[in-house]
Amino acid sequence: MAKEEQNVGNVKQQLAKLFESALNATVPNEPDIEPLVAACTAKFGDYQCNNAMGLWSKIKGKQNEFKGPPAVGQAIMRNLPQSEMVESCSVAGPGFVNVVLSKNWIAKSLQKMLIDGIDTWAPRLAIKRAVVDFSSPNIAKEMHVGHLRSTIIGDTLARMLEFSHVEVLRRNHVGDWGTQFGMLIEFLYEKFPNWEDVTETAVGDLQAFYKASKQRFDSDPEFKEKAQKAVVQLQGGEEKYRRAWAQICEISRNEFNRVYQCLGVHLEEKGESFYNPYIPEVLKELTSKNLVEDSQGARVIFIEGFNIPLIVVKSDGGFNYASTDLAALWYRLNEEKAEWIIYVTDVGQQQHFDMVFRAAKRAGWLQAEGNTYPKASHVGFGLVLGEDGKRFRTRNTEVVRLVDLLDEAKSRSKTALIDRGKDIEWSEEELEQTAEAVGYGAVKYADLKNNRLTNYTFNFDQMLNDKGNTAVYLLYAHARICSIIRKSGKDVEELKNTGAIVLDHADERALGLHLLQFSEIVEEACTNLLPNVLCEYLYNLSENFTRFYSNCQVVGSAEETSRLLLCEATATVMRKCFHLLGIIPVYKI
Repeated sequence: MAKEEQNVGNVKQQLAKLFESALNATVPNEPDIEPLVAACTAKFGDYQCNNAMGLWSKIKGKQNEFKGPPAVGQAIMRNLPQSEMVESCSVAGPGFVNVVLSKNWIAKSLQKMLIDGIDTWAPRLAIKRAVVDFSSPNIAKEMHVGHLRSTIIGDTLARMLEFSHVEVLRRNHVGDWGTQFGMLIEFLYEKFPNWEDVTETAVGDLQAFYKASKQRFDSDPEFKEKAQKAVVQLQGGEEKYRRAWAQICEISRNEFNRVYQCLGVHLEEKGESFYNPYIPEVLKELTSKNLVEDSQGARVIFIEGFNIPLIVVKSDGGFNYASTDLAALWYRLNEEKAEWIIYVTDVGQQQHFDMVFRAAKRAGWLQAEGNTYPKASHVGFGLVLGEDGKRFRTRNTEVVRLVDLLDEAKSRSKTALIDRGKDIEWSEEELEQTAEAVGYGAVKYADLKNNRLTNYTFNFDQMLNDKGNTAVYLLYAHARICSIIRKSGKDVEELKNTGAIVLDHADERALGLHLLQFSEIVEEACTNLLPNVLCEYLYNLSENFTRFYSNCQVVGSAEETSRLLLCEATATVMRKCFHLLGIIPVYKI
């Protein structure tokens, strides 16, 4: 992604600037060569520039002094400008230029972050505004475990983009329109003659209300006819029907908000009904561009590479998901002026979105090339499985209610804290807050740490384990660091301005380097829409800290000031990782 301004926290980017000068000096006649800089896993250095081989294949046969990729690598290394960042360079294999960073520069960079704040390490992306469309449950149906993934993944992507200076429009595209509303409205009228005064307490379980109305619809032809007429009345804007529809939506919304409150997720609702008025004009535009054709009584868009067309008007004249999604995409591009539109749904909807995006490219709404803006991306995710390896359900084969799942996570977390005597040590409020932070954090992290495309097994025992790659382990690791700082009795805010970080021990340097890679990791997770990249970084950070703390005495050592600042830098980066993952940190255990 092109950057508008230098990002002081991004090491890879700063090195790329140096290598850009080196490449221009090495091959002045080959313009616009993108520096290929990557973090190193080998023992030769911290970063590596991998341009030599590609460059050699470009200049081979042309007039130059080089005899092969290693010679190109040597020249790039010689032409690298002097910089306080770099301690030493070497060339390995077919011209890889390895860079060892200066430990003094790493220390200074950490110190600067502690004084100026971690937001100075935020990535700079090439866009100003994005839409993230996530969660999106259906009105009158319970939120279930499938919505959990969309809600958690979408919230984290939105948080990472917001941290990266992007204005994010968080959109809840709820299913609040369609033929099922005729059935629900008629059932509401029938069960509650004073339906305008009805509350969610009276309606009770919305899922049961939906099922009962569906049963009535399927078994009673007279009710079915009434329901079908009600749809026409609702879609025609009949006041009484609109009010009943709004009532049902409101009851559902209150249910959803309970879940969002637990998860600390903020969304702005713009449901299917919002885009409905835009559909005719959008279809008119697509028809004028010769995209829409008649086929077997329906109106469709044929898309190359797919053996089924995208139906935009059904044979009965009604609109469907494709018509709504095209109208929503048009609105987001033209009215909301979004440059990147991200849809977070299960992988089963991949083909649908591929077809919608392809149609939008044919219409000239989106760029034909994948990496230019405006663009749209589908963020697919796998299933949540039970321990039997099948789709996660309750014993009576019902899909698990999300609110029950979150309650249980909190309750188990609280039991574990009470077993450790925290109910005696802490106030009731502290106990509740910690149980929530750990319980809800455990559910989120168990989902986010997996590559989102894979299915994952929901297991409370695993996610609430305080060992291994879990939120509990990471939250406790953070609390331990805070405890080390507290026990020192030093004012860490004062130390930031009076003390200095020194990275003489190998484990101090390794921890410092890992901290410094935070910015480029967030950028990678954003660019590829993969939250698990950030989770892996956070877990490795915790492991690096453990190694440092095992081998480097902090409190009472000659290096106490420097090492306390290193502890503070680690806690600061961990807290920002937690924030981006939507997890609330705990400060004592």
